[in-house]
Amino acid sequence: MFTPDRIKIKGKIALSPMAGVSDSPTRQITRKMGSAFSFTEFVSTDGIKKGIQKTIDLFKFQEMERPIHFQIFGNKKNIITDACKIIEELNPDVIDLNMGCSVSKVAHKGSGAGLLRDPIYAGEIINSMAKNVNIPITAKIRIGWDHKSLNYKEVVHILQESGISMLSVHGRTKMMGYSGRADWNIIGEIKSFAKVPVWGNGDITSYREANQKIIETGVDGVLVGRGAIGNPWIFSGLDKETLDFNIIREKIVEHLKLMQDFYSEENGLILFRKHFVRYLHGVRGTLPLKERLLTETNSEKFMEILMSYIPDLSYEKFELNEKLSCNTFSQEEAILS
Repeated sequence: MFTPDRIKIKGKIALSPMAGVSDSPTRQITRKMGSAFSFTEFVSTDGIKKGIQKTIDLFKFQEMERPIHFQIFGNKKNIITDACKIIEELNPDVIDLNMGCSVSKVAHKGSGAGLLRDPIYAGEIINSMAKNVNIPITAKIRIGWDHKSLNYKEVVHILQESGISMLSVHGRTKMMGYSGRADWNIIGEIKSFAKVPVWGNGDITSYREANQKIIETGVDGVLVGRGAIGNPWIFSGLDKETLDFNIIREKIVEHLKLMQDFYSEENGLILFRKHFVRYLHGVRGTLPLKERLLTETNSEKFMEILMSYIPDLSYEKFELNEKLSCNTFSQEEAILS
C-alpha cells in the first residue's frame, strides 16, 4: 500500500473528506470501524495564512485518527505554500490539495475543481508544496471541468511529475456536481497509467461495492463519502440493514458523546442532527423517533427519548425526504469533495 516516507496505510476503504461532516468525532467513529485513514474537512489556505483560529481549529485531531491527511484549498501558490509550512507544525501525516470541490463559490474562483482548468499552474503549486515541507503531498481531483474538457490524463501526468505521492479521483466532472453517475471506467483508466497510488471515489454505498470496484479497476483503495454518513459499518463489512436497532442506537450515543465533547453539549447536539437523520435512514419503525428528536435541543431529554424508544413496526421502511437530506448539509450544499 501507499507508503511515502514514514506513512503506511493499512486497509483499502477510507472516509472521503466532506466539509461540515468529516470532523474529528466522525473520523474517530469511522477509524474505529475500519476506515483506512483520515481526511480532515477542507480548509482555506487564505484563512490559515491569516491565522484565523476558527480555521486552524478545523485541523484538530486525536492520535487514533492517524494517518491523518490535512486537506486544504486555495488558488494562490505562495499562500498555499506558506499555509503548508504553518500546518506542518501541527504534525499531520499528509497534506492534500483539494482539486475536486465543485461548488461555484469555490471552483469559479479558481480553487477546488477550478484548478483543473490550469493544470500547469496546479503542477507548480504541487511542486512548491512538495519542496517546502517534509511530509507527503497528495491531491484529490475530478475527471475534468465538463465533458468537453476531460483533461484528466494531462492533469495526472503533470501532478505526478510535480511531486504528488498519491491521487484520489472523483469520477465526475465539476459541472456534474453530484448528479449522474461517477465514471469508474475513467478511474480505472487513470490507475492503469498513473505512477502513484490511486484511490477512487463516487457512488459507493456498501463494503461489497467498494471491494468490487477495487477488483474491477485495480485502484489501490476506495473513498466513501455520502454512503458513510450515518453508516460507519460500511468500513467493517457489516450490512446496516441487518443490524438490530439497539446496535444502531449504541453507535448514535457514542457518536453524539464525541460531538458534545468536541463542540460543547448544546452545539454538539445541534451539529449531530445531520448524522442522526442518516443513522435512522431506512431503519424500520424509527420515523416517529426521528420526528421527535430532530428539533430536540435538551441533551437529557434527547437521551431519555432515544434510550426508551421501541421501534414502531407499524411504520414501513421509509426513504429520507430529499429536501431534508439536502438541507441537512447546509455548509456548502454539502461540499462533499
